[in-house]
Amino acid sequence: MKKRALVVCPGRGTYNASELGYLQKHHAARADVVGIVDAVRAEKGQVPVSALDKAEKYAPSVHMTGDNASPLIYASALADFAAIDRERFDIVAVTGNSMGWYLALACAGIVDLAAGARLVNNMGLLMHEHGTGGQIVWPIVDADWNIDEKTVNFINTLIDEAHNTSEISISVSIRLGGMVVFAGDEAGLKWLTEKLPKDDRFPLRLMHHAAFHSPLLQHIVPMARAQNPVTDFGPGSIPAIDGQGKIWSPHAFSADAIYAYTLGAQLTETYDFSRAVQVAAAEFAPDVVIVLGPGTTLGAPTAQALIASGWRGLSGKADFQARQQDEPILISMGMDEQRGWAER
Repeated sequence: MKKRALVVCPGRGTYNASELGYLQKHHAARADVVGIVDAVRAEKGQVPVSALDKAEKYAPSVHMTGDNASPLIYASALADFAAIDRERFDIVAVTGNSMGWYLALACAGIVDLAAGARLVNNMGLLMHEHGTGGQIVWPIVDADWNIDEKTVNFINTLIDEAHNTSEISISVSIRLGGMVVFAGDEAGLKWLTEKLPKDDRFPLRLMHHAAFHSPLLQHIVPMARAQNPVTDFGPGSIPAIDGQGKIWSPHAFSADAIYAYTLGAQLTETYDFSRAVQVAAAEFAPDVVIVLGPGTTLGAPTAQALIASGWRGLSGKADFQARQQDEPILISMGMDEQRGWAER
C-alpha cells in the first residue's frame, strides 16, 4: 500500500556552499526540469542554473543573491519532487516556506514548470533589485524543541513596543517552527538587535534577504503583477496550503483569487509556515512528510511545527529523533542518507 505523503518546499537560504553541485550530483539526467529553468534564464540573458551549480567555487556574492539563489532552489526542489517514487508514495498535499510557496504552486500543478520558473526568476530578480530592509531570526523553543512561552511573551512585547516606536519598522515575517523571523528596515533591525539577548548564534541576520512578508514590500506588489500574468495560474491537481493555513483544493478556487494572494498578501503579511504544516498534517493525515532539497535547514522547523501540534503524539526533539531511527517519519531529500527513502 502506498504511503500518504505531505511534501514541503524550501525557501531562500537553502542553497549554500555545501549544496554547490546539487543538480549535477542528483539530477544530471533530469533535463526536463533543469533545462526548462535554464531556458527561462536564457530569455533574460542570465547565467543558466546548471552553470551556477557547476561553478568551481561557491561565491556568496553570486550564489546567495535573489536573482540566482531563487532559481537554483527552484530547479533543485522541483527535480527532487519529480524524483519521488510515485509507486510508494501518494502525494496528498504540498506546502512550502516563504519562497517555497512558489515551488508549492508548481508541485501542485497550479502553475506549470515553465510558469513556475518564470515566477521564481522574476520574483528573485525583483527582490534583488528593489527589495528593502532585511530579516533577523530568533529561536522560541527550548532544548527539546517545545515552545517556550516566556520567550513568546517576550517577543510579543517587543513587537508591541516596536509598533509604538514611530522611527522604526519591525514585524513578524515568518513563523518558522521553533523560530520567529523578523522583518524590518535598517533602523528597526538595529533596534531589534540591541533589544534581543545575545548568544553565539542569535540574533542572526540573514544575508541578502529583504524584509520579506512585511508591509515594507508593498511597493513590490504592482511590479510583481506587471511581470507575472494571472493566465499562468490554473486549477491545480494537488491541494496546496499557503502561508495563512488556507487550503487551495484543485478546481475549488479561481485563478484571480490565488493570484491575488500570491502577489499580494503573501508578499506583505506574515507567512505562518508553522500553521501551514500543522493544517496540512491535520487535514490530510500523511504517513510521512517529505522535505525537498536543497539543504537540510527546513527539517527542524517542520518537525518543531509538528511537535507543537502534537502530530502523531510527538512530544519533543528526543521523541522525534527516536522515531527517525528505523524508518523516518520526516524524509529530508537534502540529506544523502535519507533521500533514498523517497527516490525511485
